[in-house]
Amino acid sequence: MLSKESSLAEDWLPAQVPSTVLGTLVANQIYKDPYFGENLKNIPTEPFEIPWWYTTSFQINEKQAALNACLNFDGINYKANVWLNGKQIADSKAINGAFRITSFDASTAIIAGKNVLAIEIIPPKPGDFSTGFVDWNPAPPDGNMGIFRPVTLHLYEGVLIKNPFVQSKVDLKNLNRAALTVSAELQNTTGAPISGILVGQIENIQFQQKVTIAANSSGFFKYNPIEYPQLNLDNPRLWWPVHLGNPDLYKLEIHFIVNEAVSDTTEIKFGIREVEDYWLNDIHRGYKINGKKVLIKGGGWTDDLFLMDTDENIEAQVKYVKQMNLNTIRLEGFWGKDHKLYDLCDEHGILLMVGWSCHWEHEIHMGVPVNERFGGVYKPEDIDHVAQAWEDQLIWLRNHPSIFVWTVASDKVPITELEQKYIETFMKYDPTRPYLNSTGGVGSDQHVIGSEDVISEISGSSGVKMLGPYAYTAPVYWFTDTNFGGAYGFNTETGPGAQVPQLESLKKFIPEDKLWPISDVWNYHCGRYEFADLSRFITAINERYGIPKNIEGFDKMAQAMNYELMRPMFEAFQVHKDRSTGIIQWMLNAAWPKMYWQLYDYYLMPTGAFYATQKACSPLHLVYNYGDHKIYVINDHADTVENLRAQIRIYDIDSQLYLDKTIKFEVSADASHPIFEITGIENLSTTYFVDLRLFDETNKEIDTNFYWLSTKEEVLDYEADLGEFAFHTPSKTYADFSLLNTLEKVDIGVDYNFEEIEDQQQITVTLSNSSNVIAFLINLKLVDNDTGEPILPVFWEDNFISLLPGEQRTLQATFKYNANANLIVEAWNSNNTTYGKISD
Repeated sequence: MLSKESSLAEDWLPAQVPSTVLGTLVANQIYKDPYFGENLKNIPTEPFEIPWWYTTSFQINEKQAALNACLNFDGINYKANVWLNGKQIADSKAINGAFRITSFDASTAIIAGKNVLAIEIIPPKPGDFSTGFVDWNPAPPDGNMGIFRPVTLHLYEGVLIKNPFVQSKVDLKNLNRAALTVSAELQNTTGAPISGILVGQIENIQFQQKVTIAANSSGFFKYNPIEYPQLNLDNPRLWWPVHLGNPDLYKLEIHFIVNEAVSDTTEIKFGIREVEDYWLNDIHRGYKINGKKVLIKGGGWTDDLFLMDTDENIEAQVKYVKQMNLNTIRLEGFWGKDHKLYDLCDEHGILLMVGWSCHWEHEIHMGVPVNERFGGVYKPEDIDHVAQAWEDQLIWLRNHPSIFVWTVASDKVPITELEQKYIETFMKYDPTRPYLNSTGGVGSDQHVIGSEDVISEISGSSGVKMLGPYAYTAPVYWFTDTNFGGAYGFNTETGPGAQVPQLESLKKFIPEDKLWPISDVWNYHCGRYEFADLSRFITAINERYGIPKNIEGFDKMAQAMNYELMRPMFEAFQVHKDRSTGIIQWMLNAAWPKMYWQLYDYYLMPTGAFYATQKACSPLHLVYNYGDHKIYVINDHADTVENLRAQIRIYDIDSQLYLDKTIKFEVSADASHPIFEITGIENLSTTYFVDLRLFDETNKEIDTNFYWLSTKEEVLDYEADLGEFAFHTPSKTYADFSLLNTLEKVDIGVDYNFEEIEDQQQITVTLSNSSNVIAFLINLKLVDNDTGEPILPVFWEDNFISLLPGEQRTLQATFKYNANANLIVEAWNSNNTTYGKISD
């Protein structure tokens, strides 16, 4: 009856598609504020152990009803039965698996006028290969059951165009020529053969061929550059990742024409680029784009816990990635409600690592026993299911130039039979990219992550490593460690641990009476298992900065430590370019409000770690090496940069200048060079500062970097017994920054102006320090004039900066906001200062 009735019962809820069941219930206020406090605990799982229904109606006219129709499902979690106008067109055997992409002939079911579609969603159960999260947040109570990707109805006349694909081959020697191969499938759904012309067009290039498709059959058709010389392009616009060039895109249009009428048409965007992998010292794998080595610098992505990301939210996050000077997002899983994330990465030049999550590899997440070496996919029927799901996902995404590698496993390796099926899929459907048999591998014999060596019987070692750390680890570690997660090879997931949000965000999800002292509610918003509290982070703050007296003091220290711990990780991999090929911070973002593993929080408010990453990954940059105490210059550009000048200054805790050194130099393309060693400075305060400035040939300041350091250097405890999971390297003794609490208060001069630029607003702020004391760690925020709520997302060109005595600096930020806004300027050693209305 559901698929025939024109009206619905009163207890139905309006739903957007894509959406999960729980996401819809939250949107309808059935469960309110699920991310606040411990409210998520109060959402029962029992209602989601039975099927739920989605239904909708749509209108088509008589002409449309006479056409052929296919109903497409890009993602249903987990099984479904589908009825259209009372006729069942798919059952739960045909729609079975979150990552299966399915299409069904609906030609005899559609009618002129009102059509009613009803879909019964059957939830995932333990052992199913569904969407999932791991240890970075709780599991969603509904298991993400629902229609989490689009459902579309496609109308055509006789012949359907499917799976268009463009492959590019670039002349890597001169980069001035590229050869394209274009392919597509045609499906004839009628009972008679159909002849026509398959026409393709890329800008002003056109190519076509006459084809005949037999009744009720499909054909594969290809245009290659030998038979179609117009597909050999001179001076093509190549797709490049950020910092190496423009991410240029082309559009392919394909039409099938029968008797001068268009039977079907489709279009895609694609990029012309070539991906290769290479080996460093025959051990570590790296990557090249268009023949140029790329040091991978990225973060690990997760979708919203209820899969409720909006286009605006996703766009802001991709722009944040670009602002942080990162060039890569790693998806542990095939994330995304649709193509939006992938399209944005194509447009902005952000590389993507795409593949399965470790959620299927561990019994604690799958809910059923797994194979210790291969994870949850080892039974013949499961191998076939997952191999088909992989094929579906690959075909769905393969035209995105941003995807540079497929990752077919995370913590483990695929069983041999499954990997062989993957290889056959790559050969048939996408020979343009390398693949990783695992995001672990090098060093797996140390059994940091698991008890089995991560080695494939077919492809050997992946050439990348996953050796942690995942919790508090001192800055010196990244420069000096050569056995675990330090700066060598490609570390596919790692980081210094917790990154606590700023206070404004904490107040959004921690009840006021639980905000201070730190409570179990805080722990509930940490990670899971070994990461279920902030004990290591808090111990480090207490030992290094002093015991905070209140939540405001904790906030200040937490952001300082977020910054101080994140920056050296990225900088170390750049300093050691000669032995490093990539680094992925675990993680980039947040599925819900949390304390761990994020560069910006769930509300899109950057943490101190965000600006530390932005600073560390600047393409032309001065760096302090905590290991050898030298200053390095980093050049990520593809050309040598000449006529540079560095100014290196050291100040004690009283802001007295101890060293002022100027050095002239040049730096080679894609290189790291030491230019100065800090030695022999005596009688320096326990806490001191190093200020680095880089100037170009016009004497323009092009980079700044400011460190707070300790003469009491941190000592790592590599011998500590951490049990089966050696997820970090603790400290025997901690650095001492307690003298920061003795800094004299300063008054920071602030001047600003505001203007509208197209659809955005821009604020320009000039900060002045007229005192003889360093103004330490200045944090600028924009808030709503009436509510005090932060204005987000916001794109500051720099933040958490420090001003030397007598220094002035101008910063800009862009944002979208239609109400009155305030500028707030905070600093470690200055009282909070609020400045009046800056916009209307």
